[in-house]
Amino acid sequence: MSAHEDTLGGHAGGHGHDHHEEIGPHATLGGYLTGFVLSVFLTAIPFWLVMAKVFDKTSTTAIVILLLGAVQIVVHMIYFLHMNAHSEGGWNMLSLMFTLVLVVITLTGSLWVMFHLNSNMMPSMQHADQLPARGAMVPPKAP
Repeated sequence: MSAHEDTLGGHAGGHGHDHHEEIGPHATLGGYLTGFVLSVFLTAIPFWLVMAKVFDKTSTTAIVILLLGAVQIVVHMIYFLHMNAHSEGGWNMLSLMFTLVLVVITLTGSLWVMFHLNSNMMPSMQHADQLPARGAMVPPKAP
């Protein structure tokens, strides 16, 4: 046997059957069912929080819902997309980081736009007392 054949696994061209191990995760029915059940719970809990008015402050409810949404994203990536730090030679981790950056930019920009639209488009409370009541007669201004 030559040195070339020895480094290629004993076969010309290096297509030996000795190293056909798959590194990626295997999809199982149990894995999909676990992901489905977790997704259902992580979707139902925010609906319950809002409908039952569990928290007094809406900001607390919003923060809890955002956290549950982040957990649900992780559940989807693990159980349905089969992503982990070791598969695909690290490219999954790079694509995850890129996705997280895009999500942060999108959410931050959306919240910024909605805040400024609310403050710039809604009548301010200072001028609300100067507006006539609904159905009230407005006296004409003197010339």
